[in-house]
Amino acid sequence: MDSLTLRQLDRIIEMAWEDRTPFEAILFQFGLSEKDVIKLMRSNLRESAFKRWRKRVNSGVSQKHLKKRNPGIDRFKSASQRIISQNRISKR
Repeated sequence: MDSLTLRQLDRIIEMAWEDRTPFEAILFQFGLSEKDVIKLMRSNLRESAFKRWRKRVNSGVSQKHLKKRNPGIDRFKSASQRIISQNRISKR
């Protein structure tokens, strides 16, 4: 966890805040377990933001755990997401 770049750290925090990004996606991409993500969030967020995040993750709104997800969702990204190239997103 100490060897993460600032860019990786920002991306992990962003993924952790996203309701539809499961912890398993973070584990797959960065090798951090749910416990590691919780430690990372606790040390990089203000206490009030961390509590708000934990409350949201444990609520019924978040799908951070694959067990809580609809079994029909078997991917980490939206099927409608376009390929991003050279910092420009393809228009529909």
